[in-house]
Amino acid sequence: MRLVQVTVPTGKRDAVLAALDDEGVDYVVTPETASTEYTAVVHFPLPTAAVSDVLDALQDVGLSQDAYTVVVDAETVVSRRFDELDARYSADSDAADDHIAREELVARAADLAPNRVTYAVLTLVSTIIATAGLLLDSPATVVGSMVIAPLLGPAMSASVGTVVDDDDLFARGIRLQVVGVALAVVGAAVFAFLVKTTHLVPPGLDVLSLSEVRERLRPDFLSLVVALGSGVAGVYSLMSGVSSALVGVAIAVALIPPAATVGIGIAWGVPTLAVGSAVLVAVNVLSINLAALVGLWYSGYRPQRFFAVGDAHAALVKRGVTLAVAIAVLSAFLGGVTLASVEAADTEQAVDRAIDDVTAQAAHTSVVDVQFQYDRGLVSRQPHTVIVTLSIPPGQQYPALAQSLAKRIETDTGQELAVEVRYVETQRVAPSRPNE
Repeated sequence: MRLVQVTVPTGKRDAVLAALDDEGVDYVVTPETASTEYTAVVHFPLPTAAVSDVLDALQDVGLSQDAYTVVVDAETVVSRRFDELDARYSADSDAADDHIAREELVARAADLAPNRVTYAVLTLVSTIIATAGLLLDSPATVVGSMVIAPLLGPAMSASVGTVVDDDDLFARGIRLQVVGVALAVVGAAVFAFLVKTTHLVPPGLDVLSLSEVRERLRPDFLSLVVALGSGVAGVYSLMSGVSSALVGVAIAVALIPPAATVGIGIAWGVPTLAVGSAVLVAVNVLSINLAALVGLWYSGYRPQRFFAVGDAHAALVKRGVTLAVAIAVLSAFLGGVTLASVEAADTEQAVDRAIDDVTAQAAHTSVVDVQFQYDRGLVSRQPHTVIVTLSIPPGQQYPALAQSLAKRIETDTGQELAVEVRYVETQRVAPSRPNE
């Protein structure tokens, strides 16, 4: 529910009240004596879904944008006419989605984008915590850093500015997103370099051995799904007027850890890590904006002025196509990584089957572990070495087993892989029985 307060311009009182009566709205009128431009202030409760329609009706009868309009949350309304109005909008399938009015949408988007100092501080703090979590290989720390990242507002502001034809809001959203990503990358790079030079991590640490870092080296198509889902969730939380804190965490998860990984790649001098993570950041930013843009327009949000609808639609198409083309170009990288991952998985499965078949013919042996070593390319991910650990009885030898494994693996995979066999001698001792 919402409580709406509007100032009625001089000469428009009868028209405004007649419009409210036509809409079935219960209202209270108080005289306005502080200004000669306005004759009264009208207070009336509305269901959330009715705010946009009622304000449009008032504007049609002469309530201009210069008049003060305040929309606030209402806890409880006791009114028969309100109940009837609420029932009417609840029965209307188009209004039952409880989307907030256009004016509320713009205000919420603007409020979610904090001032520059707060935005910069929170972004840097979130990035530093995320970078520490990546270097500690701690998923809990990485996720915890997302709670304070203020990235929902800028992403939503740009899309809202487009659909309502507010160039200032759009420009602010784009500017904050660019600044936020740049701050995250630079902050992560500086912090990671300090950690490296001060030996807060073990000297010679291979950052690609850290699972939290490695998983952002080569993003695949699932990363695109995460970003699009975050954008859709963000825009629907904004439209429904519900708390967006958790959705902000989802968007931050899609942006801050990859940006921090770019900084780690720069600090450690690993170009493939920096480039792969940068592609992930770019894809996520573009996808979140595209999902929000399409979601807002599909939900029916338009500029307040009728003649601005055409301009907003043109801007939507232009910006949407630009985002889609950019995502498609970057998706070539994601597609290459996805294909390489599928091929690597097929190779690993073929190797596992070959090992099982060969070792089954060697008496008293069992497979303890199979490890793969991979080429560290930006896109390709094929194993070049297979390390097989076998359990054998003490004193037993299998001189031809490694050669047999190598030949069988080459036959099954069609690739020449180096095969290293390690033996672990094991002896099984029967438990002693107590004397009867």
